[in-house]
Amino acid sequence: MLRKLGWYAITLVLAVILNFVLPRLIKGNPVASIVNSLARGMADTNQMKRMYETYMTQFGLDQPLWKQFFIYVRNLFHGQMGISFSQYPRDVSNIIGSAFGWTLLLQLPAILVAWIIGNILGVLAAYKRGVFDNIVFTVFLFLNAIPAFGLSIIFVWIFANTLHIAPANLAYRFDLLIDWSNPEFIRSVFSHYQLPFWSMVLVAVGGQSLGMREMSIYELNADYVKFSRLLGISDRKIIRYVFHNAMLPQITGLALSLGTMMGGSLIAEIVFSYPGIGTVLYSAIRNQDYPLISGCTLVITLMVLVANFVVDILYGFVDPRIKLAQQEGQ
Repeated sequence: MLRKLGWYAITLVLAVILNFVLPRLIKGNPVASIVNSLARGMADTNQMKRMYETYMTQFGLDQPLWKQFFIYVRNLFHGQMGISFSQYPRDVSNIIGSAFGWTLLLQLPAILVAWIIGNILGVLAAYKRGVFDNIVFTVFLFLNAIPAFGLSIIFVWIFANTLHIAPANLAYRFDLLIDWSNPEFIRSVFSHYQLPFWSMVLVAVGGQSLGMREMSIYELNADYVKFSRLLGISDRKIIRYVFHNAMLPQITGLALSLGTMMGGSLIAEIVFSYPGIGTVLYSAIRNQDYPLISGCTLVITLMVLVANFVVDILYGFVDPRIKLAQQEGQ
């Protein structure tokens, strides 16, 4: 584990460098865009120039790139990600923090529900075969082929515009303040939650069930299953072993999904105007907001690294063969 932590630390250092450099490779000058939007109708070019220089100094863009990087790293060690260009003078940490809860509320339940339902249906399709497999497999294939934005737009058209069952945008009613002690606010959040949640779940169930079905079919044809049946072991017990072994790749997929969920579901959040990190990142890229882009991608990177490390640990408990291989490799 210590050796793996060393490699993860090296990966994190490289990620921090890339998070700083890549946004600055985007063509254009964000300060010039800000000044142009603020100085519309302004005729005094000297005042515009002073405004431009003030923002360049405020954001530290008048410094050499290497110096900007060391300032960025120093701020990270103090828990600061800088000031947002597009939402000046808001701090990047504050912006990400306000979006974090909404992304977690939407993504975590959707990923877990889709993973559980998809794996159960995948095993049943592989074990039952026949009509059940043909019908379920076709449905899975259809759901997996639908683009996320397509299903989201269909949901908006059917359930919001036609049937008026659920709202089509935002995370709660625009005339309410965030107050989790207010029952009306909670009902509004739950109502706005339905369409983005189920659009994400249904798309993810297709992929999860297909993967689990293929792995279960492979395990059902393995020698240990045939030998177990010859020994008279009950199908219920055999299925438990098949499910256990077929789960290993699915656990990796779950961990990576949980790791990347902090990036938000970009499509769902944009279609439904959901105030999560995906929407924040999209807005930051459009406005060339270097600190906000770097902050969002750094959070996503950290989550992915943590998820991979947790998977390495879990694999040793889930599959003793992997733990033995890890010990023999030392």
